[in-house]
Amino acid sequence: MTFSHLNAFLRNVRFSAFLLFAIAALAPAAERQAHYLIPGRLDPAAFLAAPPEPGSPEQEADMAAVVSASQTCTTNEAAVAFSEKKFSIFVFAPAIGPFFRAGKLPITEKFLAQVQSDAEYATLEAKDFWKRPRPFTVNPTLASGELEKSFGYPSGHSTEATVLALFLAELFPEQRSGILGISRDIGWHRVQIARHYPTDIQAGRVFAQAIGGELRSKPEFL
Repeated sequence: MTFSHLNAFLRNVRFSAFLLFAIAALAPAAERQAHYLIPGRLDPAAFLAAPPEPGSPEQEADMAAVVSASQTCTTNEAAVAFSEKKFSIFVFAPAIGPFFRAGKLPITEKFLAQVQSDAEYATLEAKDFWKRPRPFTVNPTLASGELEKSFGYPSGHSTEATVLALFLAELFPEQRSGILGISRDIGWHRVQIARHYPTDIQAGRVFAQAIGGELRSKPEFL
């Protein structure tokens, strides 16, 4: 191979590598991150009712619930809610036991992290479908801390926490009540800091059931 041929070959290799990187960078996040779910497979309208219409009595009641929850939220409760902005399966350790901590069950930890990732991206697709503004967007007086830019329906925290709780409850059936209680608390905490309406939280719990059913239909998940 001549020097000019070698240069041309290396240029082609570099270009191919750049092209692959560019394609990966431009691919939708859900397509890159999906482990068991097929992006776009879960139709939000097939599992969830539409959120309350802007200006409707139902929307006004939803907002009133957020205002009430945020006004009665204590400093400690708010701190807990903000600490859960990013959470993992180990948020359920108080219900499961002190042995349930990072590094102790690496296969289970990785598996459920992938499940949570799938739930997150499925929920983002649902949020983009419904495009419901969050409470602090509609009522800026409710804004506090670092504000999310995504839409609010269904709640991602509620969905992810419920999905994890349902599978953890199968692994630890004797702790089922405590596990599910933690998942419900995670959802409600988001109302307390005005990230979501109560109906967002309820929708997340319903959507989690749909995600769980879809996961169970996948041989690789089973």
